[in-house]
Amino acid sequence: MDADAIEEGRRRWQARYDASRKREADFTTLSGDPVEPVYGPRPGDAYAGFERIGWPGEYPFTRGLYPTGYRGRTWTIRQFAGFGNAEQTNERYKMILANGGGGLSVAFDMPTLMGRDSDDPRSLGEVGHCGVAIDSAADMEVLFKDIPLGDVTTSMTISGPAVPVFCMYLVAAERQGVDPRVLNGTLQTDIFKEYIAQKEWLFQPEPHLRLIGDLMEYCA
Repeated sequence: MDADAIEEGRRRWQARYDASRKREADFTTLSGDPVEPVYGPRPGDAYAGFERIGWPGEYPFTRGLYPTGYRGRTWTIRQFAGFGNAEQTNERYKMILANGGGGLSVAFDMPTLMGRDSDDPRSLGEVGHCGVAIDSAADMEVLFKDIPLGDVTTSMTISGPAVPVFCMYLVAAERQGVDPRVLNGTLQTDIFKEYIAQKEWLFQPEPHLRLIGDLMEYCA
């Protein structure tokens, strides 16, 4: 990218940064040296490939969604939680939120992570262990009963069956009367992690990646 284009982007970012709300805090290294809001090429310098990096709050969002980064919006602290059935986990979520939890993080049981129903013979002994059992949109509705999905952010670690589980979440929001455009959170679809480590895949990598692309396109 040439120097003029980089400088134009810097000015654009600076204007958005100045107009954004920021936390009142000192941002320094452990040695006490001040940390600048953003770093980039020196004024007047070109930088090959800088369009793939960009500025915070701008496409391709390599440096975050917001021009202020964590200076304006801190990270959400969540408790990874889920056990038994949807009703039991719903009570846990209400307790988490009532005690200051900043968001929800859904732990699913092994059958759900493998895309299996609770009554599948292969699910025997694993239902509701180490996570909540979710078999249907009705289960998802119970999971978030009396929790306004338009006001809370939800993280779901559900790599393999991410598409059907996300659809269940959308249905639960719809039944609450929540516009899907105001939903916020994270849908973890890290399918390579499954092949390398956790081993909860449903089919070959190529169709998984295609579904991940479809999810990203829909959410965008």
